[in-house]
Amino acid sequence: MREIIFDTETTGFDPRSGDRLVEIGCVELVDRRETGVTFHAYFNPERDMPAAAEAVHGLSIQFLSDKPLFATRVDELMEFLGDAPLVAHNAAFDFGFVNAELARAGRPALDMTRMCCTVQMARKLHPGAKHSLDALCTRYGIDRSHRVKHGALLDAELLAHLYIEMTGGRQIGLGLAASGASITVSNAAAPAASRGADRPFREPRPHMASAAELARHAEFVAGLNQPLWLDTV
Repeated sequence: MREIIFDTETTGFDPRSGDRLVEIGCVELVDRRETGVTFHAYFNPERDMPAAAEAVHGLSIQFLSDKPLFATRVDELMEFLGDAPLVAHNAAFDFGFVNAELARAGRPALDMTRMCCTVQMARKLHPGAKHSLDALCTRYGIDRSHRVKHGALLDAELLAHLYIEMTGGRQIGLGLAASGASITVSNAAAPAASRGADRPFREPRPHMASAAELARHAEFVAGLNQPLWLDTV
């Protein structure tokens, strides 16, 4: 199964009021494992950069002025996304900006049924807790010490680690059943288990202490000076 974890940086909060997409970072997962394949691009927003937005991601209009327009790289982006599910943190925000840019480029919008939101996942897993990317990385022990400012590719990479942890971790094949009394093994482990049927039967090893061992233990205990488990008062 192929999934794309992605994040965006923008000039503000609302594409309907003229805010634009300035950066996108995408990380490919296959069977919930990072493949090392990514897509990253900066875009010229064709407008100013508000100081509040620049303080978050550090992208100035001077830096972005020579970057391509979104429409210039839209084909590369769409080819990379393919038809994979798209995972983002507060995904409605990111989908809104990407779809606004797609509309400007005369392209169809991303299907919202492809959207997977890790904020919604976190609210179900940890009701009442903080659900920011920073807070969740701390909860799951994900190192974010190199994150000084927001960055689309960096945040997508952190989110990929977080998404894997939130969906069962890297050992998803093993998990406790709902009753807590049994262990479920993934189908991937079934061939190895089935090979056990061909092994020769061996009698179980003795696991109880012998009479001689019990006698030696009693002799040892008798020589202890006021053991804690005896009432010495």
